[in-house]
Amino acid sequence: MKKIDIILSLITGAGIAGLIIWLLRNSQIQIALPYSIVFLIIIFPIVSLACLWIAYLIGKKFIFVFQLAKFILIGALFAIFDLSILNVLMDYFGITAGTAYMIFVAVSFIITTSVKYVADKFWAFEKTEKEQMGMEFGKFFIITVISGGIQVIIASLIVNVIGPQFGLLPLVWANIGKIGGIIIASVWNFICYKFIVFKK
Repeated sequence: MKKIDIILSLITGAGIAGLIIWLLRNSQIQIALPYSIVFLIIIFPIVSLACLWIAYLIGKKFIFVFQLAKFILIGALFAIFDLSILNVLMDYFGITAGTAYMIFVAVSFIITTSVKYVADKFWAFEKTEKEQMGMEFGKFFIITVISGGIQVIIASLIVNVIGPQFGLLPLVWANIGKIGGIIIASVWNFICYKFIVFKK
């Protein structure tokens, strides 16, 4: 593995730990946070790196496995960035549901996606060619717009139709809705990016 693989996996693991800690702090779940914080901050980067290393070994024979692992890591890292933007918007406007929430999800998605293209191209799929980048980005953008629609629909279904469950606060449930949308949309993204956008 390259140094960048190790660094990004550790950063992503730490970021996921931070997100979980934040969700726990803002939920009704009773848990000894001081001990949990230490555990999560230590264990998640280690698990993230271990999973990427295993994928790297398998990827020597089946390259798509390592590509998928890196794609998931990039997705997780940018999901944290995406959620941060979403939470800033919800906090600023004091809105966690309805049409405004759908707009917030779309806005955070568009901002994040514009940066994610570079990471997917050069790191996940290791496509270093710079020829026809305009056409490539055009395909990326169209597929990502469809992905954005999937994400908004799933998030809105969870938040506006199902509504908060298990006694969770609306703010936490809004984040769960966004995460659900990201997961479903990521399946679509990986397949299309690999076989349409970044195919070699």
